[in-house]
Amino acid sequence: MAPIATVAGFNLTPVKSTALQHPQTIDLRVDGAVGDRRFVFARDDGSRLHGISKAPLMPIISTWDRDRERLRLRVPQGTEVEGDARPTGPPTAIDLYDRPVMGQLVDPAFAEAVHEVDPTLALFRIVEPEYAGGGHRASIVSLASVAEVARTGGGDELDPRRFRMLVELDGLDPFEEDTWSGAVVRVGAATLRFGGRVPRCVMTTLHPDTGVQDVDTLAMLAVDRTIDGKLRLGVYGDVLEPGVIGLGDPVEVLATV
Repeated sequence: MAPIATVAGFNLTPVKSTALQHPQTIDLRVDGAVGDRRFVFARDDGSRLHGISKAPLMPIISTWDRDRERLRLRVPQGTEVEGDARPTGPPTAIDLYDRPVMGQLVDPAFAEAVHEVDPTLALFRIVEPEYAGGGHRASIVSLASVAEVARTGGGDELDPRRFRMLVELDGLDPFEEDTWSGAVVRVGAATLRFGGRVPRCVMTTLHPDTGVQDVDTLAMLAVDRTIDGKLRLGVYGDVLEPGVIGLGDPVEVLATV
């Protein structure tokens, strides 16, 4: 089959809920994109910030040197904290929105970096092969779908980063990715099987750089994206064959159901 779309962008971050990174390529494996959402802020009992309370984490820039096992956080005030990224202590059950995962504490200096956000938070490294993203290890949205939500919602152009999807695609019709449920799709050198549509929450109303609530994306989605009782945009995927994906790579549907 001929390619029907191309890869337009990536969104990932070493620490869940912190500022997104947009590399030229990603190494997508069965357990997720390498370097994506390996860490998460949580309390000692495994509970996390939820909803709009996570907004202060979004401007924090996190970088992880996997080879040296060094993690660095830069908070909005300009303070930088760097420390050992290796886990310590016994595993703790971390409550994600869709499932519990096991995590281990890392250097307590990172807790000091977010003390003003919540003094009860500490940084945990998720025990592999789990990670701090969704149960499905990939997610996609088309730029046309994001643009259509803005058009029908009567708003200005929407920044697709608001939806924090791993892969953004160009060249599809609006919501064409919705038709890929059960389909096997090659994206760059990786092969994925796509499934359900992604439910959206208040986090999409926050500016992706500042965390300031500035656009009512939920009202826009409510115009015609209420599906099975939830607002939905984009689709989940599971990795069948790992591979490297780069900007501009072709996307082709290999099999449908």
